Amino acid sequence: MKIRTAIIPAAGMGTRFLPATKVVPKELIPIIDKPGIQYAVEEIMSVGIENIIIVTASGKESILEYFEQRQPKGNSISSEGKFAQIAQLDQIAKTVRIKSVLQTEQLGLGHAIACASEEIRDEPFAVVLPDDLIFGPKPALQQLLDIFHTHESSILAVQNVGSENISKYGVIDPTQVDGNVLRVGNAIEKPAPEEAPSSYGIIGRYIFTPGILERLSEAKPGAIGEIQLTDAIADLTKYESVYALDIDGKRHDVGTPLGMLKAAIEIGISREDIGQDLSNYIKKL
Repeated sequence: MKIRTAIIPAAGMGTRFLPATKVVPKELIPIIDKPGIQYAVEEIMSVGIENIIIVTASGKESILEYFEQRQPKGNSISSEGKFAQIAQLDQIAKTVRIKSVLQTEQLGLGHAIACASEEIRDEPFAVVLPDDLIFGPKPALQQLLDIFHTHESSILAVQNVGSENISKYGVIDPTQVDGNVLRVGNAIEKPAPEEAPSSYGIIGRYIFTPGILERLSEAKPGAIGEIQLTDAIADLTKYESVYALDIDGKRHDVGTPLGMLKAAIEIGISREDIGQDLSNYIKKL
């Protein structure tokens, strides 16, 4: 089965980044000079997925506008090749089809994915959370695809998040299959450390069979009154096999100011144009 479509949930209000998010969607806040959501789109594009559905909320129309192919002000400068980022956006517009659906109520991640169900229909699909930026030898989504092509079942990205952080995540009850591939027997949303079935927390990359959409359609509000994706995953394990992959990569939660700052530093020191100067500055600090 080929994965042709990826969903990017981007309807959250970004309260951690107030007051900036009064007018700027959190997903468009730059990590140095590139918005977090662009990293998500580029990862999707790198694995050959052609259709992207961005789930947005009222007032976040600028997310879709950002990816529209258009010349910026001062297009003569762009034509001289001085706006490399604009060229990257043009390539995105030529390579993938991006559309949006509206999440009219803030009812959680599970509800956001369900909002795109009519676009997905009966095909497997990927979900990429733009808050999770993962640096590794191979894109996290590609790692999942490699396993999906073997098992043709839903597969979740997980990492060992430690007992001190476990209550922030959806947590799986795993059985080892082969190497870093795990079979999911259950999933629990934000358990207390003493109630967690493992230290494997679900992070922001998923591949789902259409079965998850049926489970979401029947899901009841869970924690904090939201439709929890973790609850639907737990339900899905009763009907079909679900796997998890311990992802090889370093993850930054750019949905928090500190996480975004850490990601910006790591990206910055790796860049040819500013890396050395930034490293020298950090050493002086």
